[in-house]
Order: sequence, then C-alpha cells, then structure tokens
Amino acid sequence: MSIDERSKDQDLARNRSDATGQYLTTDQGIRVEHTDDSLRAGTRGPTLLEDFHFREKMMRFDHERIPERVVHARGAAAHGYFQVYASQAKYTKAAFLQDPSQKTPVFVRFSTVAGSRGSADTARDVRGFAVKFYTQEGNFDLVGNNIPVFFIQDGIKFPDVIHAVKPEPHHEMPQAASAHDSFWDFVSLVPETAHMIMWVMSDRAIPRSYRMMEGFGVHTFRFVNDQGVSRFVKFHWKPLLGVHSLVWDESQKLAGKDPDYHRRDLWEAIEQGDFPEYELGVQIIEEADAAKLGVELLDATKLVPEELVPVQRIGKLTLNRNPTNYFSETEQVAYCTANIVPGIDFTDDPLMQARLFSYLDTQITRLGGPNFAEIPINRPVAPVHNHQQDGFHRQTINTSRANYHPNSLGGGCPMLASTRQGGFAHFPEKLAGEKTRVRSQSFADHFSQAAMFFRSLSAPEQQHVIDALRFELGKVEVKEIRKRVVDEILAKIDGTLAAQVAQGVGVPAPKAVAPPKSVADSSPALSMENTKKDSIKTRRIAALVADGVDATALQALRAELKRQGAQLKIIAKHLGTVTAAGGQPVEVDKSAVTTASIEYDAVFVPGGAVSVETLKRDGDARHFILEAYRHYKAIGVSKEGVDLLKSCGIDAAAPGIATDTGGADAFATAFVDAIKKHRHWDRKDTESTPA
Repeated sequence: MSIDERSKDQDLARNRSDATGQYLTTDQGIRVEHTDDSLRAGTRGPTLLEDFHFREKMMRFDHERIPERVVHARGAAAHGYFQVYASQAKYTKAAFLQDPSQKTPVFVRFSTVAGSRGSADTARDVRGFAVKFYTQEGNFDLVGNNIPVFFIQDGIKFPDVIHAVKPEPHHEMPQAASAHDSFWDFVSLVPETAHMIMWVMSDRAIPRSYRMMEGFGVHTFRFVNDQGVSRFVKFHWKPLLGVHSLVWDESQKLAGKDPDYHRRDLWEAIEQGDFPEYELGVQIIEEADAAKLGVELLDATKLVPEELVPVQRIGKLTLNRNPTNYFSETEQVAYCTANIVPGIDFTDDPLMQARLFSYLDTQITRLGGPNFAEIPINRPVAPVHNHQQDGFHRQTINTSRANYHPNSLGGGCPMLASTRQGGFAHFPEKLAGEKTRVRSQSFADHFSQAAMFFRSLSAPEQQHVIDALRFELGKVEVKEIRKRVVDEILAKIDGTLAAQVAQGVGVPAPKAVAPPKSVADSSPALSMENTKKDSIKTRRIAALVADGVDATALQALRAELKRQGAQLKIIAKHLGTVTAAGGQPVEVDKSAVTTASIEYDAVFVPGGAVSVETLKRDGDARHFILEAYRHYKAIGVSKEGVDLLKSCGIDAAAPGIATDTGGADAFATAFVDAIKKHRHWDRKDTESTPA
C-alpha cells in the first residue's frame, strides 16, 4: 500500500461508525429515548412542529438521493381529465366536484416503490397511484397507492421501513425486492406491518397492468361543505377494465423479457386510443358515526370494509395523452400530500401528518430548490400571486414594488380572500391533550384486519399468499428471523397460514392461536376473484401460426376479438408473412424470437394440418402453449389445432380450453368467455406441467 493509499485509508477510518453497543442519537449527539411515535398533542392529536427528532430524521431521509426519487423512482405517467357525475355540494365545496360538464385536467403517475429507476416494472411491490388535479382553485394532489393500507402507523417510522426494504447497505443487494434479511427482520419486530404484509404477499402486488389495478388515498381525509360541516372520506379508484394480476412466475420472467412491461402497456394503450378509465369512489362517514364503526380512522394500517360503508362512485378519470418528454413531465412532476383545495382537509392521522412535511421537503433537493412549482408540469392552472421571491431556478418575473404584506405601495395586493371569495380555511377541529410520544390504544390492534383480509381471499389467492411468503422467507438467511416472522406475525393472523409457511421455510410450526376478531369476519370486496370480469377490452391474444395455417379461422376470430375491443397478434418464426393453406399471405405481427406467452392474456392455435405439424415439431411453440396453460390462461384451438394440445399432454376438456367442436360461432363465444375469466384456477395439473 502506497503512502497516499495508507493516508486515504486512515482518513476513511476516522469516518467509520460502528453502532454496536451504542445509543441512538440525533445528528447533534443527543440521545433519543423514543423513535417510534411522533410528538403530538394528545394520543390522537396532530403532530407538533417542535418535534426536532422527527424533523431531522425525516429531513435526512428525504435528501438521501439526488436526483432520483428515494421511493417511487420508477414510474410511468399520462395526461387526462376528470369529470364528476353529479354535484357533491352536499359533502364538499371543492369546485371541481360540482359541475358534471367540467373537465378538470389531471396528470397521473404510476410507480413501484422499492426499486431504482433502472429496476423492472413487474417486481412484487406496492404501486403508487398519484393524481394531480389542476383545478380552478389550485392543484389538488391525491397521492395514493394500489393498496388501501400501509406498513406503519406513524410517519416517523417511514425511514425505517424503507431502509429495511431497500438493498442492504453492505453490498447493495437485492434490487427492487423485499425477499431479504433486513426487510423481514423489520417486519418480525414491528407487528403493525401485519396487514400490509398480507396485501403485498397477495396478487395485488403483481398487477397485470396499471390500467387494471385499483387505487386508494390510504388515509382518512375530510370533506367540508359550504356550511362548514365536516365528514370523513376515504378515496378509491376503480378501473373500468376490472382488477387483474400476473402470476408470480410471469412477473419474474417479464422482468427479464421486458422490464418495461407496465410502462409499455400504458403507453401503447393510449397511443392506440384505448384510454384507461377509472371511477373515483368515496366512502363517506359522518363524524357522529365514526366511533361506532369499530375501525380507527386515523390508523393507516386499517381499512373500512366496503360492506360496512359502501363506495359511492362519483366521477370518472380518463387518461388520453402520453407525455411529450419523460424527464420534463414524468420525472419532474412533484406531488405533495399537502396540496389540497377548499372543501378537502386533513385529519390527525400521524402517517399523513408526516407526509405533509416530507413531500415538500423532498422536492427541495430532488428538483434543485424551492421553485419546483414553476416547472411547467407542476404549474397550477389557477393564477399564482404571492410574495415568494428568488431562489434557485426562479422563472417568474415579479413586477410589483411591494414584496411583503401588508403594503400600501402595491395597493395592498395581492389581497387576502375570505372563505366566500375562495380563501382556504382549515376545518376548526377541537384539540386537547398533553404533549406526548405515546400512541393511542385505539391503534393497538395489528392482526384483526390482516386475518380478515386473508379470510376474504379465494382458495387460490390464499395459496398465492402462502407461496409468496415461502419464496420471500426462503431468501432470508438468518433462521431466527424466519422463525420470528412465523411465530410473532403469521401465527397471530391464521394458524393454517403460519403452519404451511413454517413447513416451507424450515422452522417449527407455531402453537395455534385463536384467530382475532375484526369488524367483519370477511370482506368479499377484498378478493380479486369477486371483482367484475365482463370484458376482454384491450386484452392481447397470441395466435401461433406457420405456413399452411387456416386463414379463414384466423380472420374470423380476429374480427370477433376486434369487435370485443381485444387484439389478435400473429406470431411466427420470422417477421414478414406466412403462406396460408389457400395460398394467400398472412402478415406476421411478432417474431417468436422477440416475444413470449407471458406477454399475452390468451393463446389461439388455428387449424391447418401443415401449420400444426410444424408447430408440433417446434420446441418454442410447445413451450409457449405449456407456459400459457401453466399460467392458467385461456387457450383456444380450432380444427387440427387441438393436435398441438395433445402433443403437449394437455386435455382439450380442461378448464379454460375452447375448441370449435360446436361450430365457429360457439367457439368464438366460448373463447371470449374464457378470456374474460382471466385465470382458470380450477386446473388441477399445472404443477406437473413443464414450462
């Protein structure tokens, strides 16, 4: 080692810190006695600004990455508009929720949470669902997820949960994955994660498309009407295409075959005019009824079952234009939970309270200073007049001599607005309580809703949760962590779940624990199997062909699928054309070299003896069919096409298989119905199917 190298190594050594045996401190060296709850006014009160430990902890976390987002780094976005169905004046004075003829511009960004910008779309993860409404009263940002609950109850724990799920600091692995020691160590020690873990281990965490997933505001907000009456509200986004997922094997393979699968799907759908649509739903709860629900509305790890408080669908969101430039729009858009308009207000949810500070703070580093609201994608359509001045990237040229309030030189302008003139006034909630870091006892139940969620799932969905937990914990190297997750988390949710996971990850089965009681034994709305499945609009169906294909069957099905709003893609060994049995050319859409069954929702094998014989000898074609079958997808075959199934060992009478034995019209109907179902979980032999 040279002198310079030795000197540098000594210099680095002076900056190394080993926390073993040490106390947790602030950056100023002050020892911390509690880091799990924010300082608040009363156990259910708002977070206090004087909480220097929370502000320092959150500030340091917010500024850990530049310029990439610390979380939600990988995203895709689109422009569109929102229209309310009928005036909501009874509940809120928010102007964009009054006039059904008004189209409010929006910019929506979908994202994964844990991975970096270069990670794959299809990782098992929460998905961000952030909507910026450019209303006439200012910007309203509904910054939510595709899961209605969260890992933690208090935002002071947010740096902890994200640090735990991110790549481990000593070797920066794994990328965009929660299947590692540090994440599950955190989960095993923080029981409030139990409900969210059930969602993340379910099929909800591997959506088929951004266009086919629900969105949620997560927190409880307030609606305030023109008379000053407040009601609690929870926001939902319901996709009109239904809620559909990938299977885990597809997700893993797509990460290699097409890591841009979700953003490509969104982009292409909009370019083709298949505009994604979502209905905005609200659960409205009278303040007088809140205590009777049996659900702590300020706890972000809880949901209100739809059977208890129905979701009212009040408007529709349509995405109809792709961004012109990814960086200028999708990357530079700045969402902030604190951006609300008159008629919408906050609650004392301690996770929400943290987000009100964190998002604004984050943008200062990520977008280079305080003037990020002047970046075009962030500018409101409402006029902006204030005394903000200077700073990095200032674009506004203020012409007034007075940059303060009150003033006479500027004629007292800009003037203050009363509430009748559209001025924002916070709801005058009554507050009382001691200054404390104690969490309310109403937040103490961590397992009842996790159990309710698991009980609400269909048998295949429950098995997928078990399989996901076996996979995730199977990657955990420290056996004690695996055991602690099973004993301290899973056993308190469901005994069968815990026992089956324990068997798969090599730890003893835990003692049986009485299942916790919830506000509802189950909630059918939580099962994806119970969501609507009445359309195949925008679905992609692969047709495997070779020379000698039956062009008549191909054309007939293509016409029917087009009528249903779906697409048939012709796949052959090479691009160009294949020659049909009648001698006519058939244009090929995709080369088999560049695509795979995991990119399609269903498969069709048309007849044509010569074509089918060629496919039977083609290992890639056989794999395509077997993989689609193993992934529970619909498969349609006409005439000799059934021989390809037989050569693969697939029974043509198996669930989700449509044949033309009843005629062409009956076949088309049966195949479309099979695609609508999305997955055919009642196939019993998929585990033995090679693919």
